[in-house]
Amino acid sequence: MSSIRLPAADGTWRAVELAEPRAWAPHPTPHTSRIAFAAAHVITDPYADNVPGAAAGVDWEATLAFRRHLFSHGLGVAEAMDTAQRNMGLDWPAAAELITRSAAQAREHGARIASGAGTDHLATGVVVPLEQVTQAYLEQVAHVEAAGSQVIVMASRHLAAAARSAEDYLGVYATILGQVAEPVVLHWLGEVFDPNLAGYWGSDDVTVATETFLGLVREHADKVDGVKVSLLSAEHELGLRAALPEGVRLYTGDDFNYPELIEGDGTHHSDALLGAFAAIAPAASAALTALETGDVETYRAEMEPTLELSRTVFEAPTFHYKTGIAFISWLSGLQEGFAMVGGLQSARSPIHLARVFELANHARLLPDPDLAARRMQLVLDLAGLRP
Repeated sequence: MSSIRLPAADGTWRAVELAEPRAWAPHPTPHTSRIAFAAAHVITDPYADNVPGAAAGVDWEATLAFRRHLFSHGLGVAEAMDTAQRNMGLDWPAAAELITRSAAQAREHGARIASGAGTDHLATGVVVPLEQVTQAYLEQVAHVEAAGSQVIVMASRHLAAAARSAEDYLGVYATILGQVAEPVVLHWLGEVFDPNLAGYWGSDDVTVATETFLGLVREHADKVDGVKVSLLSAEHELGLRAALPEGVRLYTGDDFNYPELIEGDGTHHSDALLGAFAAIAPAASAALTALETGDVETYRAEMEPTLELSRTVFEAPTFHYKTGIAFISWLSGLQEGFAMVGGLQSARSPIHLARVFELANHARLLPDPDLAARRMQLVLDLAGLRP
């Protein structure tokens, strides 16, 4: 198959030539130019009842194989994060097992891993006391540390519901940071990714919330390896990055502007903790390899074809970007089926998925274009789309 016809929302069709696959160079050791984590998704067990509201059924072999794919490109794994559908179908028992299994594999491969600790084992839809929120955090932190992973302190829906002031947030986080064994990553996930987290840090005003956040980081800088702020604002990230205490990293979570933020401005740069890197791992690796030798021109050339793809995968409603990550994995032959925990594969339309296919093809991220095209055609046929 040399081409495929793809539909647009206006009912028109376009012919897309399949790009020659690229032989991406492996990078089996972690990158040194920047610390780079890919937030990875989970692959479902095809025999499990992964419908909305059901307990997550994970294909452990395929899920861990996907992480080996990321390791082979020099990327670390940000485990059990929102990309893995935390708070969107992946329950804590499955997340806990995922962290344990993935951390063991990371040790085996000499790869970086950092894993999310939150409060999602508490009951949903109820407001619990702050003390209970704090204890829930500490329980999950203990599990992550026992698994041998760095801790990412995730934003908590329960804390957002229970807190009445900035001081409430600061009190909970101060307790956590006072008890962690090693420096952690603090993750501020914006409401564009999870509407339940609106007003995090005690204010809907981002400037006010940022000052609260910075105050926490400055007071506990010895326990903070870095921060990840997912607000999709490059301007905000630049300001925050410059204001962080010395030695505290900023891990960009900006899937719309990551090339320039990772490159830096000559004074500061961002490291990476990105869902997009799970989809573009070979290209991201090639770009970071170029950066290791100071070849900024090649870095930019490698990143440029990936940006429109990432922006499409993460377009509004942004919290459904996980569907695009799983779809690209399926197109790439990294999983056998296009199914997700909670049935989330239905969260994006066939028209959207056709555009994702086209952009992944343009970036030469499809190792077997014929296989990818056949799978894309299956999606169109199932939707009853015909030219």
